Amino acid sequence: MGRASANGQGFQLKLDLRSGVPVYRQLIDQVRTGVAAGTLTAGDQLPTVRQLAVDLAINPNTVLRAYRELELGGMLETHQGTGTFISTRKIVKNNAERDRQLAQLANEFAARAGAAGFTVEELLDQMRELAPQSKPRR
Repeated sequence: MGRASANGQGFQLKLDLRSGVPVYRQLIDQVRTGVAAGTLTAGDQLPTVRQLAVDLAINPNTVLRAYRELELGGMLETHQGTGTFISTRKIVKNNAERDRQLAQLANEFAARAGAAGFTVEELLDQMRELAPQSKPRR
């Protein structure tokens, strides 16, 4: 399992080669999770494609694919000669679209957790650990 830090912060990209999840997808999911949890914020610099590939012992094309998909989705900005950064642009969605997308994600996670033998409560406990600084909404 390889590890790489982003911008010398507490955020680390990690790979689980036994998970069955493609490596590029793991990178995408971890960056998105880092942004959602607040461990990655607008303007934070990610490792270069070459550096991340070396740190994680993977093909640079895999890193490039993940970075490109994140950039197309508006999450990353690449500045020639300076690096790749978490986007300062805010991705704007209307409330109905946000609610629909969140419900879809929650259903998908619950179904995948259930198929793996976990309860919804175990899934919620794990999700709470991702954002220990946040206050529960009720």
